[in-house]
Amino acid sequence: MNKLAAQQQAFLQTLFSSSLEKDPNAINLIANYAINTPATATKDLIKYQERGLQVYHANAQVTALRNLQAAYPVIEQLVGGEAFGLLARDLWQQFPPTFGDAAQWGDGLAQLISSIAELDPEPYLPDVARIEWALHQAAAAADTELDVSSLVLLTTHVPDAITLQLAPGTQILTSLFPAASIVMAHVYDSPSFDDIQTKMRAHSPESAIIWRQGYRPCVVTCSAADAVFIQNILSGSSLAQSLDAIETVDSTPAFDFNTWLTQSAQSGLLVGAKILSAESIS
Repeated sequence: MNKLAAQQQAFLQTLFSSSLEKDPNAINLIANYAINTPATATKDLIKYQERGLQVYHANAQVTALRNLQAAYPVIEQLVGGEAFGLLARDLWQQFPPTFGDAAQWGDGLAQLISSIAELDPEPYLPDVARIEWALHQAAAAADTELDVSSLVLLTTHVPDAITLQLAPGTQILTSLFPAASIVMAHVYDSPSFDDIQTKMRAHSPESAIIWRQGYRPCVVTCSAADAVFIQNILSGSSLAQSLDAIETVDSTPAFDFNTWLTQSAQSGLLVGAKILSAESIS
């Protein structure tokens, strides 16, 4: 490893640490790797480097917290500001950014929450975090509009030969808890928290659709049949295969494709239809 690469590695290692005090050799390490800086750097130079590194370190911690607050407002409300700050610090250490866009950092929060024993009494938190991250991803998804003309394929081709196209960023998430309802209650003020408590006592799983409607990321609960159908479409299955998959699901209400098609086109979830390749059909 050349001197510059070693210096950069030392800098990143220190930047992602929880505090400079826990690594008293950090400044000396970076100074020793610095180009044109002798291993026996003066005390004044080390103090200067320490102040600069402290600024970088503090800024990184603040940036981490702000980014997580933007992506996980419901989690912050549920755990409280102080605990959320600790989560941001730990996530920065354990799951540091791996690419340049720091705004897209933070996908490891659900995994981190799952590993914290003190949060075990709130088992729905990891799924709430997954839904919030899916909303965060949907907000950054590509712009798209409904291609109405492509829907003619539904009348000119058999269901085995075509599939549907959904809005970029669409995801289906299923939880053993009313995680989507919790997010919706905080974001949309509906359902009520009394309704959520009823769902918690019922111990019934809940599925949710996350997609982008115009410029707004959205989440709604959906039936098990809707979840299976949409997940198959997202996986690249044909329309016929996706409809057949619903037959394996015990779902109330029953799935009505024509109703789903109309509602999905109006909501921005559906953006078109396309012919599958010969390889996909076979």
